[in-house]
This record gives sequence, structure tokens and C-alpha cells, in this order.
Amino acid sequence: MEHPRENGDWSVGDSLDELAQLAETAGVRVSGRAVQRLRAPNPAYYLGRGKVEELIELKGELRYGLVIFDEELSPTQQRNLEDALGVRVIDRSALILHIFGRRAQTREGRLQVELAQLEYELPRLAGQWTHLERQAGATQTRGGPGETQLEVDRRRARQRIAEVKAEIEKVRRHRMLYRERREAAGVPVVALVGYTNAGKSTLLNALTRAGVASEDKLFATLDPTTRQMALPSGQHVLLTDTVGFIQKLPPTLIAAFRATLEELNSADLLLHVIDVTHPKGYEQGQAVLKILGELGLSEVPVVTAMNKIDRLSGDGTELASSAELPAGARQMLAELGDLYPNAVAISAERAWGLDTLAAKVEAVLARQWLEVTVKLPYAADDLIQLFRQRARVTDEQFGADTAVLHGQLPKRFLPAFERYLA
Repeated sequence: MEHPRENGDWSVGDSLDELAQLAETAGVRVSGRAVQRLRAPNPAYYLGRGKVEELIELKGELRYGLVIFDEELSPTQQRNLEDALGVRVIDRSALILHIFGRRAQTREGRLQVELAQLEYELPRLAGQWTHLERQAGATQTRGGPGETQLEVDRRRARQRIAEVKAEIEKVRRHRMLYRERREAAGVPVVALVGYTNAGKSTLLNALTRAGVASEDKLFATLDPTTRQMALPSGQHVLLTDTVGFIQKLPPTLIAAFRATLEELNSADLLLHVIDVTHPKGYEQGQAVLKILGELGLSEVPVVTAMNKIDRLSGDGTELASSAELPAGARQMLAELGDLYPNAVAISAERAWGLDTLAAKVEAVLARQWLEVTVKLPYAADDLIQLFRQRARVTDEQFGADTAVLHGQLPKRFLPAFERYLA
């Protein structure tokens, strides 16, 4: 990891390195890369015409059969590039969707990926029938074979999108009922978040013996897993693993995984896992925090797990314990810890620092709960229900017009009850 700084940024090279890793994850062998700086993308090709000609010339040398763009292409740009280059052309979004499609194991995961793929492909259907549309246009007729086939395809795609959304909604309602039962039991929820391949699944296994498959690959696991975790005091929390994030995550994918990401909304604490060995680990962490902010989760307390410290020897040798960390690595961890909330250095793979991490989780959770008594009118039945769902209720008294509830309430829900505090 590079020296942490206040405003991390991704260079073009960094982003292309990550794109190459995504391609390799999808089973693609990378044969070359090209970069062009433009004031604005070319509406027809994204690239300038000269760069397109350069790519055509490189085809004989590199013998490539696929071109992957790091930025999202419009349907027109994609179609024009394929015509010019004579090979398939995709963008980062399509590549990520392809990887997700291969990795999703559960019915829910497959539905969510299918929805994202359908919504991504719908505006691109037009390009598949342009040759027929041109034929219909040449005869000055309306409703020709190309137009008819295009409309059929669009209708089928929209119908399937509606069907998949309905099925996902059923899954969402099922998850909601499960969450309500879980919240009624008063068990705190800790959600694992982090950049893809930061080590979330390995940490879940280390803390709960979940037995979840974990590999040193991008998006090795997609489907959420929840397991019980014991804290030092003996209290139990539910630890939930969620899909890993990545920069330029396709909006259609975030929307499609709404049912899964809703698990984060009910979390009492986010356990943010950062790979401290990655050259762009700081920037990866910032990308995760940015997405969490876009999901409205900025106020949820965070504990940061600075993971993979066992790989910080500096000379490639294997460390026997965290005590052997070189001075430079300790300094880097100290500086990184100052930039992230409640940071703990760990190795999930070696189980280093996990007791300290569990203690930190327990301490931060304890600070989030307040002992309160609220006096709620029956007309505010939504607040009565919210208090019962989110608080650890220890006493309830019901009068003629009001309900008096007492319990421990997470700090972030206090504003909703301030006017009713007894």
C-alpha cells in the first residue's frame, strides 16, 4: 500500500491494472492496453478516429478477439467500435456483470444478476437489428421486419425484467420478515463491508467458523452469509457478509442488489475490511466509504479491520507473528489508522489481532446504545413499532392514551424520539 494521503486518486494506469485483473478473473488473457487522453469522449467511437485506426493496426500484431473499455460505452459507440474493429467490444460494466453472472450461486443472487444484465442490455438491443432497419427504411415502409423483430425483443426483455423484479420483491419481503424477527430478538447486527478481495469472507470464517469459500480473486463470493459471532463479554452478534465493492460499480448492479444491500440498512455497525498490502488500499477504502455514503449509511458506526498484515514483511519472507512487523510497516499502519475510524491491524488468515478486533466491535456497539424512556401516543403507532424493532425493550406500560416504553436504543434512532422522551 502506498503512503496514505488525505485525497487519494486513481491514475489511469491503476484503473487499467484493476481492469486487467477483472479480465483475468473472467478468464480473459490480456494481450495489450491502450490509453488516449481526450477533452471529451467522441460521440461515435468514444475514442478519436486516429486511435481507432491504431487499434485496427494492432490487431494483426496482438491477434486480439475482444476489446474491453474501462469507461461505460453508449450503445452507439459499442456498435460502431465493433463494426470498425471486427471483434466484440465491451465495457467495464459488462465485464463486471459477466463475472457476477458466473459467481452467483443462490437463486436470489442469480435473479439479481439477471436483472442487472437485462437492464444493461435493453438499450443495446437496437444495435442487433440495424441491418434490417436499414433494409426497411430503403423501401420507405413502416413496420418492416427489422422494426418488428426489435420491438419483439424489447417487449420480451421488458416482460422478463418485470418478472424478475417481482421475484426479487418476494425475496425482499422474505428478508424483511426475517430482519423483523431478528430485530425483535434484540441481537445486534454487524455487516462486513469492503472492497472486493479485501478478505471479508476469510474474516467471516475466522470469526465464526462459517466455512464460506474464500479465494484470492475479485468477487470470489457474491451471496450474503450470516453467522453468529461471540464477543469477549459472551454477548452474541450476527455477522453478515455482503457483496464486495469496486470503483465504477455499475449503477444497474447496485440497483439490482438492493434487496441484499438492505441488510446494511439494518446493521448496528459496519466492519470495514481493508487490504493493507494493496498499492491502492487507501483509495479502495475511500471508494467503499463513498458508496456507503451514496447508500445513506454515513451515520452507521464503523470499525476498520486493516487486514493482511502477515504479508508486510517488506522482503517477501513469511512473518511468524505480528511482533515481527518491520518498523516501516508499523508506521504505515499507524498513519492509516489515523485516517479510518476505530482501526485494528489484523490478519484474518493467521487469526492475528482478532481478539482485539472483537473487543473493539463490542466497545463501539456499547457506545451506540442509550438508556431511554419514551412516552408515545397511540396515534404514533409507527414510532411504537420502530422502538420495539430497534430498541432492547425492558419495560412497557400502556395507559389510556399513551404507551410508555423503556429500553436501550441505538444513538442513530434517537432523533425520531426526542420530542417523546420522558
